[in-house]
Order: sequence, then C-alpha cells, then structure tokens
Amino acid sequence: MTKELLIFGSSGALGNGVTEVLLKKQYDNIYLFDFKHKDRSNPNVKLITINDLSEELNIKKAFAQITPSREKIFYLFSTVGGFYGGKNIWETEIGYFDRMINMNLKTSFLIAKYFSLLVKDSHSGSICLTAAYTGLDAEAGKAAYGISKAGVIHLIKTLSEEGKKINLSANAIAPYIIDTPANREWMKDADFEKWITPEDIGEFVNSLFQNYQAVSGNICQMMDHLSNNN
Repeated sequence: MTKELLIFGSSGALGNGVTEVLLKKQYDNIYLFDFKHKDRSNPNVKLITINDLSEELNIKKAFAQITPSREKIFYLFSTVGGFYGGKNIWETEIGYFDRMINMNLKTSFLIAKYFSLLVKDSHSGSICLTAAYTGLDAEAGKAAYGISKAGVIHLIKTLSEEGKKINLSANAIAPYIIDTPANREWMKDADFEKWITPEDIGEFVNSLFQNYQAVSGNICQMMDHLSNNN
C-alpha cells in the first residue's frame, strides 16, 4: 500500500513550513499545488501549478493528474484561504464578503469534492482543512472571515459523515494565530514565542494522518504554546 500526500497552498507562509515538515515523513509520493513553487530537491515530489482555486475546472484539471488505485492511501492538507477584517458588518462591502466566501469556503468545497472522488476509487484517505478560531467563536470586525471559516467547519463535519461510505476521514485545524511574517508585522508587541508555528502544524497534521482511521469530524483548536514556567 502506497501513501500519497497532497498539499494545497504549499508555498505560502503557512504552507512552506508545513511542507518542509511533511517532506521528511514517510510518504511515497507528494504532490504540491500552488500558483508558484519553491525548488524542492526531492525525487518523490511533483509540482502542480494551479491558479484560481475557486474555478471548478481548475480543480478538476489538477486532480486529473493523479491516478486513483485500490493500492493507494491518499492524504490531503490544504492551507488555502485568506483574511479580511477590521470592519463592522454595516461597513463591510459585499465584494469583500464574496471574496472571503470564494477564498475560504468555495475553494475548500471544491478541493474536498474532487479529493472525495479520488478516494472513492482508491483504498482510503484523509483530508485536513484549515479553518479558524473565529469560525467557532464570533469576533467583532471579522464577520465575513468568520462566516466563511464557519462554513469550512460545517463542510468538514458533513464530509466526516459522508466519508464513512468511501473510507474517508475528515478533520480541520482551527488556529487562533500562526507565527508568520505578516502576523508578526500586524501584532508587533505580541509574545511571538507563544505562537503556534507552521512547523507545529505540520507535525500535528502528520499525527492526524497517522491515525486517520480512528480520528474524524474533529475541529482541532490550536492556541498559544503552554508556558514552560514551573
């Protein structure tokens, strides 16, 4: 049985750190999806260029490059998404709302749809999407973002139930804040040592995949690191 890993958004601030971790794990083949790629000196890595992920045809063409098999277990992690905030609901332009739905929910739905079709014709599989803490607990000034991420959470919950028919487990991470250059610039006075790193997320996602047959339907909140003080 071969293990095949798919990573969407592999070259972004989150995706790059996650990818560096997962490249060192025991996967037979790894497919990296993004609109641009970093050099990867790994013979088992295939780079797949994909642009607008909210267009179904683009997703369909990307998945057409992967061959299903009853001798393959497929795993997928998606970092794809975007953030918009700082406005009350009555100040939010509908264009920004649509953008959040497209970037966070529609892309996740399409990725989940075509991954499900791949797994359906294979041995089994597991998917992990990136939700957000705001999708679980509303925060002022983040309505469009929170609504789109809440949709991702509902998507995972539904897919976990439907996935039982095709040997597919589904989970999501829901980080509060991730240690990326953009977030450091945005919150310059924060204690960065407490923040969850992309590498932390990579290790955690790998642990989900290693236990994919027993773990499904979970929205895993990832908050600050615990203090080392005794």
